[in-house]
Amino acid sequence: MRFISTRGAEKDILSARAIINGIASDGGLYVPEKFPRIYEKIKNRTNICYEDLANEIISKFFTDIKKEELKKAIDEAYKGKFQVKEEKSFLELYHGPTSAFKDAALLFLPQIMKRAKKNCSVEEEIVILTATSGDTGKAALEGFKNVEGFKVVVYYPENGVSEVQKQQMVTQEGKNLKVIGINGNFDNAQTGVKKILGDKNFREQLKDKGHIISSANSINIGRLIPQIVYYFYGYLQLVNKQKIKEGDKINVVVPTGNFGNILAAYYAREMGLPIAKFICASNENKVLTDFFKTSVYDKRRELKLTESPSMDILVSSNLERLLFEASNRNCEEVKNLMDSLNNDGIYTVKENYKEFLKDFYGEYATKDEVYTAIRSVYEVEGYLMDTHTAVAYVVNQKYVKETGDNTQYLLVSTASPYKFPRSICTALGLDVAQINDFEVVNKLKEYTGVNIPTNLQKLDKKPILHNEVWDSGNMKEALLSYLKGNNNDKG
Repeated sequence: MRFISTRGAEKDILSARAIINGIASDGGLYVPEKFPRIYEKIKNRTNICYEDLANEIISKFFTDIKKEELKKAIDEAYKGKFQVKEEKSFLELYHGPTSAFKDAALLFLPQIMKRAKKNCSVEEEIVILTATSGDTGKAALEGFKNVEGFKVVVYYPENGVSEVQKQQMVTQEGKNLKVIGINGNFDNAQTGVKKILGDKNFREQLKDKGHIISSANSINIGRLIPQIVYYFYGYLQLVNKQKIKEGDKINVVVPTGNFGNILAAYYAREMGLPIAKFICASNENKVLTDFFKTSVYDKRRELKLTESPSMDILVSSNLERLLFEASNRNCEEVKNLMDSLNNDGIYTVKENYKEFLKDFYGEYATKDEVYTAIRSVYEVEGYLMDTHTAVAYVVNQKYVKETGDNTQYLLVSTASPYKFPRSICTALGLDVAQINDFEVVNKLKEYTGVNIPTNLQKLDKKPILHNEVWDSGNMKEALLSYLKGNNNDKG
């Protein structure tokens, strides 16, 4: 297996090099040359454990990593640390060390990066840059904590994450980690990271000082490929529970921000998994909804801070990979679209893209709709979901009402409700106005009886270890300050 850039400058790249680079030299994203068809091989193995399934799938992409090393990477990542559960057609992906679906990939990424670094004979220290809208940051910090040969720098919007998410990051222990708040939103953070990664002169300067920079966002192919696994796992669980028969098509419903998670579902279908529709659920930052309805991607709008902050995104980076497929892998077209987005804030895809995109349905949910869904599902079914999952639930209801399509669905549940306790309590009608978020956590537990994840217990008692805040235009300077050992606050 080899990888190529969506914008055409790089071809025939081995997976280890693509993982180390994070992003291609032309600013494009790495994609596999082809998609291995695997469904027929594993369709009857409905009791396969998650680790073995991960090995079956990931090994088809990262073929330059020795098989025994890949197996070790997978076992070290997942065994005893991460579970996927299917409950009431919700695919729960938050049973890991940070209570969010990002654990599925960010437990694995450090393990595969260690091996990739060895494969590529990289002697320099690798500095992982991560922009986060709330969950990726903590998962990256946890995954890379004290991993030799790596440093991690996480940028998060100071006022754009939940209190629990923020506390998870700023209390993070680890000798090789740095968390930096920025005065700006997630798009500012993500753009800043991309600019740093794309600055060849800056990268060369850092390399001279013994540092190579890479990314832990889903722009990194090492982050994206592991996310394919849980769609296969979820499908096999539906077969196991006799909700579908082997070979039946399902719809996947995904709360979507940066488009990596739903893209992984599309990749799963390319590998043979029977998926009919991809239901792309947005919050009030509905740039993707508008795109799927109009073929126009227009980021020229105000970013709204919502109750589902991990989806507060206007530039969905992984959509570039889908456009690459929709354009029949036309690198020049993709480059032109991305240039248009960067320069003008907008692009329009050609008429022929519409046929390709017909299996993608985009819609959004409002705050009131999310609150109503959380309360009604809990009261009727006794099932507690977080705000992001509720966005997907609302959008799926809209899809069914609009189309009459009653195909069995698999709805991706991306985070524990306890990461957004104030929103959940408000939705349930509990008065939490006068208490802090960590008292709210306890109130939610008292009311619902749902266990608080171990990693979120007593979070407010941990000492704050990271308190720097920089302007979004100074992210490069913040990085240099950390690498030089100057960690004074830059408020």
